[in-house]
Amino acid sequence: MKTAPLGECAAGGLPPEEDEERFMTKLRKTSKTKLNDESHNTGSGQTILNPDVNENKAKSITDLRESGQVQAPPASEQDIKIRKAFVDKDWNEIKIADSWQIFKVMSEFVEGFEKLAKIGPCVSIFGSARTKNTHKYYVMAEEIAAKLVRHGYGVITGGGPGIMEAGNKGAHSEGGKSVGLNIHLPFEQFNNIYIDSDKLINFDYFFVRKVMFVKYAQGFIVMPGGFGTLDELFEAITLIQTKKIGAFPIVLVGREFWGGLFKWVEDVMLNMESNISPEDMDLIHIVDDATEAVKVIDDFYSKYLLSPNF
Repeated sequence: MKTAPLGECAAGGLPPEEDEERFMTKLRKTSKTKLNDESHNTGSGQTILNPDVNENKAKSITDLRESGQVQAPPASEQDIKIRKAFVDKDWNEIKIADSWQIFKVMSEFVEGFEKLAKIGPCVSIFGSARTKNTHKYYVMAEEIAAKLVRHGYGVITGGGPGIMEAGNKGAHSEGGKSVGLNIHLPFEQFNNIYIDSDKLINFDYFFVRKVMFVKYAQGFIVMPGGFGTLDELFEAITLIQTKKIGAFPIVLVGREFWGGLFKWVEDVMLNMESNISPEDMDLIHIVDDATEAVKVIDDFYSKYLLSPNF
């Protein structure tokens, strides 16, 4: 293939070694002058006069957005968080930020321990924040809480609406201790009005809140709920299974809701894959009404001749 001569470059090749740098400098100057002096045909019928080399470089999406040629959609809060996660940070910055965060976590533990240390025997009631006050599970949760108080227990809930509200409402109606462990969320969560004023604790960290649920409860009543309810349920099951805490009764209310899940646990996790032991299935009790739910807890503690009281 033949090439046109470039500047002082002979057809046979580059200038001598010692003149190469001077040649390249002159070539760059010559090329820039020619581009500025001549018009450029784009090949599409359009001619650009005095094109700038930099204007013809391929641009990234970021460059185009900054120049206004491409409009970026408004960033959501989630988008902003994800982008921040990819920002390069100095290791010392990360270490300092994490160190200060420890004090926030510690303050939540201290407040929780101080307010709940002398609370007395309680049962934690879990369930969906979205359950309406006309729903059968709301009514049942309220009834269970009232019965628990009459049997000598206080009630701990997540402090929000739905099933949590029902639990606090039932305890409050019987004059029992009504504890709310509220969590700050961008949706759904606000504390209900049936929590004792001195027993409302607000958390930013789910894991601190879950410690309080487990540490100060003598039993779990688990109503139908979503991912948060499942998180709390399976954490308790895991802690008992691994003997990190002593056993306590875990009661699931609603066979229609829970039956399919634990049928799968038995068929697949236990029988098919052997991922759990047969005795692990005894860690939970599935019931259908308030009387059954409270009886499971009473029967558990009657074996140890324990009578909860305040």
